[in-house]
Amino acid sequence: MSTPDPRLAPIDKRRARASFARAAPGYDAAAVLQREIADRLLERLDYIRLQPRRILDLGAGTGYCTAALQQRYKRAEVVALDFAQPMLQQTRRRGRWWRRPLCVCADAESLPLADDSFDLILSSSTIQWCNDLEHTFGECLRILRPGGLLQFTTFGPDTLRELRAAWAEVDGHAHVSPFTDMHEIGDALVRARLADPVMDAERLTLTYPTTTELMHDLKAIGARNASRDRPRGLTGRARLAALAAAYERERRDDGRLPATYEVLYGHAWAPEQTQQSSTADGAVAVPLEQLRRQLGGRD
Repeated sequence: MSTPDPRLAPIDKRRARASFARAAPGYDAAAVLQREIADRLLERLDYIRLQPRRILDLGAGTGYCTAALQQRYKRAEVVALDFAQPMLQQTRRRGRWWRRPLCVCADAESLPLADDSFDLILSSSTIQWCNDLEHTFGECLRILRPGGLLQFTTFGPDTLRELRAAWAEVDGHAHVSPFTDMHEIGDALVRARLADPVMDAERLTLTYPTTTELMHDLKAIGARNASRDRPRGLTGRARLAALAAAYERERRDDGRLPATYEVLYGHAWAPEQTQQSSTADGAVAVPLEQLRRQLGGRD
């Protein structure tokens, strides 16, 4: 197992799981941004020539992507995996009675799934809750069949930068969960021996009338600060008022307060066993012709 980035405080999985479990009943009503990101991720499948027989929705939440994958790939078996059982209960309610998705309650960092058993892993807004990305990607590679695809989104370090800066004016504690840089995620894909990793990013901005509305939305989707070095105890009214004042001073624009999200997109392939080769330093090399076949023959 690799060593997690020492600059990022580890995620407290128990707290994160509990937050998402509490948020499950009202998650869909609040997860406007998460649905938009999921839609953009799903659209990228249009450019991939792949007809998967078995698909894993990794970090399925309430099953938004699970349902879309079932609709897109009607003959495929779709498995929804999440570490919060109440989220999976919502996922089951989405499915038609004759085609309920299979649900697995487990952590993305330790998949209770067989080797070489999936053709496609889709993961939307999930891997930021993993402490060891190289190990997580290694687990994905283990369960992917040769030539299988991992496609995912996560958040970069500019996410909620306004909220992070406002809290920094109030006290010295970390009130926003940490996010990993795009290049470090790409490096973790390479170290995990996934082939032809590609990363790109875009920024999306939501606006709110008050910081209270922003904090309410974050709570409603379960996205609370889950880092282990987070401040303990309740946040009093005085500090919340100081936070609102700090956010207001520099950031209100046209009557609204912005909240930036740096959305990272990534994909990588499980190498073809018959065509891959290893270089002297242990990296995996895949022929260009194979990549062109996977991408549908595009130049």
